[in-house]
Amino acid sequence: MYSYSIHKVDLMKLSCLQENLSKGLAVVSRAVATRSTLPVTQNVLISTDQSRLKLSATNLEIAITTWIGASIEDEGAITLPARILTEFVNTLEGDKIDFSLPEGNGILNISSGRSKATINGIDAEEFPPIPTVLDGIRAVVNAGVLKKAISRVAFAAATEESRPVLTGVELKIEGNDFSLAAADGFRLAVQKDKLTEAIDGNIEVIIPARTMNELNRLVSDDSEEIEVVMTPTRGQILFRSGDIEIVSQLLQGNFPNYQQLLPEEHSTRSIFDTNALQRAVRSASIFARDGSNIVRMQLVPPTEEDDNGKALISARSEEVGDNEDVVDAESLEGEESKIAFNSRYLMDVLAVLDKGNVVLETTTASSPGVFKPVEEDGYTHVVMPMFVQW
Repeated sequence: MYSYSIHKVDLMKLSCLQENLSKGLAVVSRAVATRSTLPVTQNVLISTDQSRLKLSATNLEIAITTWIGASIEDEGAITLPARILTEFVNTLEGDKIDFSLPEGNGILNISSGRSKATINGIDAEEFPPIPTVLDGIRAVVNAGVLKKAISRVAFAAATEESRPVLTGVELKIEGNDFSLAAADGFRLAVQKDKLTEAIDGNIEVIIPARTMNELNRLVSDDSEEIEVVMTPTRGQILFRSGDIEIVSQLLQGNFPNYQQLLPEEHSTRSIFDTNALQRAVRSASIFARDGSNIVRMQLVPPTEEDDNGKALISARSEEVGDNEDVVDAESLEGEESKIAFNSRYLMDVLAVLDKGNVVLETTTASSPGVFKPVEEDGYTHVVMPMFVQW
């Protein structure tokens, strides 16, 4: 069940620190609707809540709430245009900001040092209710673990709405184990890890990738834990970290059975220094831009002159020219093989594996390539090949 903490009060008077308010507005502003038939969703809800100032914003898909310290003289609530309020607050030089809402006129008075302003608001009761998930399946995960998983997975979600479930990230929890997965039809990213504490039973939900990216942005690197509360039957999920809460709609539908997309065997297994491979792909992508973004990889097994094998990374464009880089392998087992990838997909996966060594497993030129970090288990990234003339 949901509870709502909006108070219908005719008068509000309080003060807070400019720095805290500026940071709070920066947090919630990401959920402010940019285009909406409901004008109040372009506002921030400002309300007093147990001697703190509560800031909330929603675009009806995601809602973000945060709390900051304040000196409350009179309780109350109002909504104000997010952009105007944020820009004005950011220009103030005084440490303290005073708010007062005279009875009945819906105009908030703001003063700080020698600056003052009045901003026309909309009644708080017109603001869409921000649900608080009081019951549901609760899980706790280390913040660093979840942030890493989001960084490695969410970018692989689709950006086109033709298949809505692919614009999301699947969260699957089984006891103490969780996985995040995203796919756009051309690539698949899966990260597996552990919860801080196990849950009873299993759960699968699809969370909009936009929500996951906002969560990753808002949770600070020094946060310890993130609480997750899921109510799949009501189609909502809540993330709580410190003084920040994010509530999001879940995507309805069935996520693809990606286990079928994971190759069970390979004919060539190569290991490269990630930075060296990344540099070569970056060079090739310059030429690939005018050549359908195709980067070719020729994997050459060890010879008497070359103990570990190598990769020839190349791209060509009829108008611009061509290039080729040689990247020495740390090891290369199996047959010589050729495969081509979209340069952007290569750059994306190598960017999230930005240190250590990376494994590339290939079978044929028409079969997916599988990328994994050498130093850890749990992450798998599958990229579909591009069909080219060699």
